[in-house]
Amino acid sequence: MSDFKLDMEVNGRRVSKHTAGHLRLLDFIRDELDLTGTKEGCGAGECGTCSVFVDGKLVKSCLMPVAKANGAKIETIEGLAGTGVLTPVQRAFHKTGASQCGYCIPGMVMAATSALRENPGASAEELKERLGGNICRCTGYTKIFEAVEIARDVIAGRVGTQALEPEGAGDSYIGNNVRRLDAPSKVSGRLRYAGDMTMPHMLHMQVLRSPHAHARIVSIDTSEAEAMPGVECVITADDVPGEDGFGVFVHDQPIMARGSVRYVGEGIAAVAAENVETARRALSKIHVAYEELPAIFDPEEAMQPGAPVIHEYASDNIVKHIPIRKGDVKKGFAEADLIVEETYQTQQVEHAYLEPEAGIAYVDHDDVVTVISPSQNITHHRHMLAKIIDKPINKVRFIMSPVGGGFGGKEDMIYQGMLALAAMKTHRPVRLVYTREESIISTAKRHPARITYKMGLKNDGKITAIQFHMVSDGGAYGMSTEGVMRKAAILSCGPYDVANVQIDTIGVYTNNTPSGAFRTFGAMQAQFATESHLDICAERLGLDPFEIRRINMMRDGAFTHTKQKLGSVSLDEVLTAAETSSGWEAGAPDMRGPARKDLGGPGTREPCSLGARFEASSGKSKRQVA
Repeated sequence: MSDFKLDMEVNGRRVSKHTAGHLRLLDFIRDELDLTGTKEGCGAGECGTCSVFVDGKLVKSCLMPVAKANGAKIETIEGLAGTGVLTPVQRAFHKTGASQCGYCIPGMVMAATSALRENPGASAEELKERLGGNICRCTGYTKIFEAVEIARDVIAGRVGTQALEPEGAGDSYIGNNVRRLDAPSKVSGRLRYAGDMTMPHMLHMQVLRSPHAHARIVSIDTSEAEAMPGVECVITADDVPGEDGFGVFVHDQPIMARGSVRYVGEGIAAVAAENVETARRALSKIHVAYEELPAIFDPEEAMQPGAPVIHEYASDNIVKHIPIRKGDVKKGFAEADLIVEETYQTQQVEHAYLEPEAGIAYVDHDDVVTVISPSQNITHHRHMLAKIIDKPINKVRFIMSPVGGGFGGKEDMIYQGMLALAAMKTHRPVRLVYTREESIISTAKRHPARITYKMGLKNDGKITAIQFHMVSDGGAYGMSTEGVMRKAAILSCGPYDVANVQIDTIGVYTNNTPSGAFRTFGAMQAQFATESHLDICAERLGLDPFEIRRINMMRDGAFTHTKQKLGSVSLDEVLTAAETSSGWEAGAPDMRGPARKDLGGPGTREPCSLGARFEASSGKSKRQVA
């Protein structure tokens, strides 16, 4: 659609502009009016971060063509507190601590405002339903719902405005509810994230990504793209002046694919142009010739002889193997009355932070290369980038923008190097904002894991030995894999005192999307296996699941299997609190169930779908759960 004249009212002021007809209302609000409180999280109408009022109705602006808003009255998050005074809804969000990363909060505030405008007496359940079109990845929603209910009661006059005031800290801020200092800027939409930032003469970057999981790059021809009007530069790995490699533990990842691609979605070339549309068109003018190579997608298969090698330095495709040995595992299993062995698997998980990856880079008047991005590890990124662009550290600067959700996923330096190279090549600021699709296809995920867990126990529930073998898919590059394997090994046996352990955690290269840091950093995979396994063992032995944990838990002064002495251990208090608050004692199902003769001890229920066989050793009856 060609340009047309647009007339509308935005936050009480008339707007008359010529604009491109293909734009969405979201694009017009953000790019033409610079009202960046309205965010883009998914671009598909699912997350609600782009919520605005159109003629009084709540609308997902990423789904509305701007042409359909011609003549309408638009209200954005900035308009709610246009006089500088926060509304009761915004003040309530501030009061309860409902805004954490803050990226979803403008949309949440708009949805809550809509709900209370349409039904000032809405029940808690109705409010939850009305906010159902808005996603938050930080808070767990409890504080958000609490805030909306407080605002409802204040607006209705059921409680006074003092309900919106902060609570006193008393003698100490520790242990008391203290309001976040950055909350007013978040609830009003004033806080700018990297994708909201602009600079004079700024260029826009788009990235060409690999369609292949494993291939040799035969040639890259960028000449046609570089000749396009509006294109300022095209960069590839050949533009890197220094040591091209980054990562958290092993610097095995180039800024863009060098020589070969190792996963679908890997960056190959990047275009910096006057606008996003031109940069996207230029990508189609870059011609890449590939020679496809054998790919490997299963970490177990990747460790087999003859498997395709992902990185030459690791001929066995192993990123890191952490072995830990304590005591005598064979002796421990020989002493056991029951041996249970099971395999557990966890899947790859997307972080799904609502702020997609974004950044802006420029070279300042003193030739300092500056990168602004929501990096969770900016000091490390700065040192790595200095080597990559071959500059002294005092000529490289990183600025951490507000992080719209990270969960470890923004710990890795994925795109900052591309921005720096383009800024150096053009001497203009360059901005890159990922689409949700780009974020999903090209950035690190939680490590998938396959854990074989073997545990020996006495009939009274005491653990005599543990054999823990975990193979994790590290994907195409090392990133945080070594650290994740270390943490998984350290926490593999849980908070339990076991005399004999054999632990192996192995991170493996494959041609899958790289795996990186994610909340719990290896602990989740290990603890899922440990706690699931203990529940199975408790059932087999006819023990209460809390009881088997108390029998084996570490106590003050215990040593872990990595020889760390624990001074104060609160596990017993935690178990008691969980047992009481869950109502387990009051009316939970009895784990003991009908007696089982073959165990010769307390009765157990037959667990579902678990085959069993007996082993005889040293004259003792043993059970192995297969």
